[in-house]
Amino acid sequence: MDPLSGDLTTLREFRPTDLDDYLAIAGDDRVTTWMAFDSYDRAKAAEALVGIIERSAREDRPDHMLAVTRRDDDRVIGFARLAPSGPWGAKLGYAVHADHWGRGYATDASRVMLRFAFTAQGRHRVTAAIGPENEASIAVVKRLGFTYEGHLRDHVFTNSAWRDSLLYSLLANEYAD
Repeated sequence: MDPLSGDLTTLREFRPTDLDDYLAIAGDDRVTTWMAFDSYDRAKAAEALVGIIERSAREDRPDHMLAVTRRDDDRVIGFARLAPSGPWGAKLGYAVHADHWGRGYATDASRVMLRFAFTAQGRHRVTAAIGPENEASIAVVKRLGFTYEGHLRDHVFTNSAWRDSLLYSLLANEYAD
């Protein structure tokens, strides 16, 4: 897949050489406190990265987990994932290295993924499930036009506890690039 570009970010396939950058995100408690998984150690990050790369090479690719870089630098500062949810839907997920929070990278990368979902993939609906305390991520989806749909109780088991999620969605006819 060719890289996808936004105003601030480029989304590209992960490479084996991205391990240190990936670990800096997936192994950081500041980031993973908001994710559906606990922080990775180096071995777990390496295993996950191999899985991401293997899935991306499949002809029947199950998801699109892409590395987020700044437009002027190829180092990974985050990731964005689009996973099918039924024949016409998709689930959006994203994370940005804590040192890069507040600069618009998550919004830009998500906007790029939405363009991919609604144009290249022809999706009808994209959802995002976000922890209720994750105000920054909630602001991202609101900025992109998502609508709040409801509260999912005990939706994710992470950091040794069940966590609720707030469900947001965007429909194709609401999408504006």
